[in-house]
Amino acid sequence: MDYDLPPPSGEPPFTRGIHPNMYQDRIWTMRQYAGFSDPKSTNSRFKSLLSSGQSGLSVAFDLPTQLGLDSDDPLSIGEVGRVGVPIDSIQDMRELFDGVDLGKVSTSMTINAPAAVLFALYTVVAEENGIPLEEISGTIQNDVLKEYMARGLYVYPPDQSMRLAVDLIEWCSKRTPKWNPISVSGYHIREAGSTAPQEIGLTIANAISYIDAAVERGLEIDSFCPRISFFFGCHNDFIEEICKFRAARTLWYQIMNERYDFNDVKSARMRFHTQTAGVTLTAQQSQNNVVRVAFQALAAVLGGTQSLHTNGFDEALGLPTQESATLALRTQQIIASETGITNHVDPLGGSPLIEEITQMLVHEGKDVFERIQSEGGSVEAVKKGIQTQMIHESAWQQQQELENMESSVVGVNVFTEEESNYPAGQKISDNTQEAQTVKLNSLKNQRDPVEVKQSLLTIAQSIENGTNLIDPIRTACKHKATLGEICAVLRENMGTWVAPGGI
Repeated sequence: MDYDLPPPSGEPPFTRGIHPNMYQDRIWTMRQYAGFSDPKSTNSRFKSLLSSGQSGLSVAFDLPTQLGLDSDDPLSIGEVGRVGVPIDSIQDMRELFDGVDLGKVSTSMTINAPAAVLFALYTVVAEENGIPLEEISGTIQNDVLKEYMARGLYVYPPDQSMRLAVDLIEWCSKRTPKWNPISVSGYHIREAGSTAPQEIGLTIANAISYIDAAVERGLEIDSFCPRISFFFGCHNDFIEEICKFRAARTLWYQIMNERYDFNDVKSARMRFHTQTAGVTLTAQQSQNNVVRVAFQALAAVLGGTQSLHTNGFDEALGLPTQESATLALRTQQIIASETGITNHVDPLGGSPLIEEITQMLVHEGKDVFERIQSEGGSVEAVKKGIQTQMIHESAWQQQQELENMESSVVGVNVFTEEESNYPAGQKISDNTQEAQTVKLNSLKNQRDPVEVKQSLLTIAQSIENGTNLIDPIRTACKHKATLGEICAVLRENMGTWVAPGGI
C-alpha cells in the first residue's frame, strides 16, 4: 500500500509528535497515580515516589469523594479510603500536600463531578503556602461526559455538568495560565470495553463538545484550547496502540482545523497522558503483569506520550503496595535510561505497517466521531445512551472472544496454573472512616457556622443567577465548608441524573 511519510515531529498534523526533538529535549513526565487510606498516608506515598525520581503527582480519590460525599455520609460506609484518598475539607487538602512545594511540582487530579470543589481546595491551599495562582501547574480531569457513557460516577444532569466544566475552563483561562482545566479521557472509555477507534472517536467528540460550550460562553479558542489535555489507555496490541496515539493526534488536528479559526497552532496540538491498561491486569499469575505493563509503557513512549503512569503488578487484587508502585516507576525509568529509544524521534515512523495502521485508525476514529455528530454531539448522544450502547456491544464481543478461545490471556485461558496464594495488595485500615469522621466533627466545631451558611447560600444564588461558580466555591472552602455540604447545594439546585433505561 502506498503511503506518504507525515511531516516531521513538531509540525501539523503532529502525527510524529508534538515537539521537534521529543524526548531528546525532555523526557515524558513520570506521574504515578496514588491515593489511599487517608491524606497523611497518601502524603507519605507522594514523598516516597518523588524521592524515587517521580517528576509529577497524580491523585486518586476514593469513591465518596468522587461522588461529592463526605466520609461521614451513610452512603460512604465501606468505601472511605478504599480506592483513593478521602478529601472532605480544606483540612484534608492541607494534609495531603503537607511539605510539597506546589509551585514546583505539577499535580494531576482525577476528579470529575465535584472537580470544581477539589480544584478550589487545591488553589486555596496553594495560596495559603504563598504560591501565586499563576505559578501552579497541573491538570484536573473535569471530564464529565465520559462518566455518563463509561464510568458511572456522575451526579448532576448532563447540561448542568457541562456548565460546571465550562465554569472551571473559563476561570482557569483567566487565573491559572499553567493549569490544564480539563483532561478529556479516553482511558475510561477503553477500560469499559471500547475498541481503539472508538476510544479515539468518542474522546475527540467529547472534547469538541467542551470547546463548543466554551465558545458559546464567549471564550476565544486560543484562550483555552492550548490548555486542553487528553488521557488515553495503552493496551496489549503493541503495534495498534503505537498507531492509535499517532492517529489521535492527526485526527484532532484535522477536526480542529476544519471546525475553528485559531491563531495559535497549540490550540490544535494534542497533548496527552497515558496510563497502562488496568483491565488487562490479571489476578492469576499476577507477576506476569510486570511484562504486560512494560510493553504497554513502551508502546506509549513510541507513540509519543507527554506523561505516563505505569500500573503495579498487583492491582488486579487491590491497591498497589509500596514495592509494586516502586517497580512500576522503575519500569519507566529503565525505558527512559536504558533502551536508547529516547535518542530518536518517532522511531517507527515511516514503516509501511505503522503508517498504514495509523491512517486506518484515523479513518475509523473519524467514522465514530461523525456518528456522534450525527446524533447532535456528545451531550445529546449521552441523553440517548448512544455511546454506552456502543461500548457495551464492543465489551460483549471481546468477552465472547475470550470465552470462545478466539483471544488469549496468559494465565487465564492459556498456560494456566493452579494457584492458592495470591499477593494481598495494599491493606487499608478499617478505622479510616471513623478517623475521618472524628476530623470532620472537630472541623465543624471550630468553624464559624454563620460564615459557612452564608457561603453556601451564595453558591445557590450564583447557580440561580447563572454566574461562574468557582469563586463562590473557593470562598466556601476558605470558610471550611465541606465537600459534601457544597455538593449538596449543587445537587439541590442543579438536580441529579438517572441514565436512560435499557443500557
